[in-house]
Amino acid sequence: MQTNLAPQYVGTPEGEAAEAILRKCVHCGFCTATCPTYQLLGDELDGPRGRIYLMKQVFEGATPTRATQQHLDRCLTCRNCESTCPSGVQYGHLVDVGRKVVDAQVQRPMGERLLRWALKEGLPSPLFAPAMKLGQAVRGVLPAKLKAKVPAPQTAERNGVVWPTQTHARKVLMLAGCVQPAMLPNINTATARVLNAAGIQTIVAPEAGCCGAVKFHLNDQDGGMVHMRNNIDAWWPFVEQGVEAIVMNASGCGVMVKDYGHVLKDDALYAAKAKRISELTQDLSELLPELVPVLKPKLKAHVLANAGMQAFHPPCTLQHGQKLKGGVETHLAELGFAIQVANTESHLCCGSAGTYSVLNPEISTTLRDRKLGHLDALKPKAILSANVGCITHLQSGTDVPVKHWVEVLDEALN
Repeated sequence: MQTNLAPQYVGTPEGEAAEAILRKCVHCGFCTATCPTYQLLGDELDGPRGRIYLMKQVFEGATPTRATQQHLDRCLTCRNCESTCPSGVQYGHLVDVGRKVVDAQVQRPMGERLLRWALKEGLPSPLFAPAMKLGQAVRGVLPAKLKAKVPAPQTAERNGVVWPTQTHARKVLMLAGCVQPAMLPNINTATARVLNAAGIQTIVAPEAGCCGAVKFHLNDQDGGMVHMRNNIDAWWPFVEQGVEAIVMNASGCGVMVKDYGHVLKDDALYAAKAKRISELTQDLSELLPELVPVLKPKLKAHVLANAGMQAFHPPCTLQHGQKLKGGVETHLAELGFAIQVANTESHLCCGSAGTYSVLNPEISTTLRDRKLGHLDALKPKAILSANVGCITHLQSGTDVPVKHWVEVLDEALN
């Protein structure tokens, strides 16, 4: 796609990044076939190709409007279009840049600004945990819409063990995350127990916090980069000591941390460290191939037999953002679990998409119910996923238990 940058963008990081991505697009339209919002709304401007045209116009000097902003807002950033694109267009990076430029020129309504501020400041805040605890204490009397955002309290232990105390020669770092410890604490402790059973010690750096995705994708990119630098500083002593990987059990965090090297590439102080952090980062499922032979003899046969059919929903951040498709279900099947992805639209977003379910509830709920319809067709005893946002979002629409796959594996261990 031929692009002629307007003078104000020539030589700027945003202009150069946008132009490099735009020039790869051949406007073939393959991306529209796999875009959830285009499928629901049927508007070219609510599909990747249309949004690319809108951003191209802005970078060529057109004045963005409130409508431009809304079309970009309605994008889930699921990156399904990247999996479909034959030209390798990095749409996710483009929409980050495009939103930043548009938001600088189009002021949002006050209510919208306040909501976005509350999300970007509240979710990564230390106050989130006590607020969630309070919400869970009164969950029974909450309005339905609010109750859907507050999962039932969850125990973080199994057989009396919360966090294993054994030390091992093999050590990995794990990001606890900002919302996961408060909402679904068992995911982190189950991860530590499963890795411990395989002879791997899990370390959490106390000073590491939010991965940066919440603020970055709410267009506080500077604030997001502060979180990124803080995490790099917290992890770096362990990197220097030879920790073998930084393991992510929330695919939304994983795709962000794997992108640190890109986001901070122009930061003279952090570029090299960020690149190394991204290289060390692995989704938990990437460890499964080597865990299978070690863990298989340790699984309880009766638990596997009683587990029944497990439906797996691969998050967009796993299958499109990190390009990790098929690993979880393949390796859990090798371990003896009966597991299957939906027969229809397993590639489509469930509608969670970080804060999207709060900012665009109608589209989000429609996508959730559509996804659950396909998953329920499998008649599963449980629905598994790999991201806290997907898990809580799907659970809000079904009585079938929704869990992280590592929790099911943890339950089956001796």
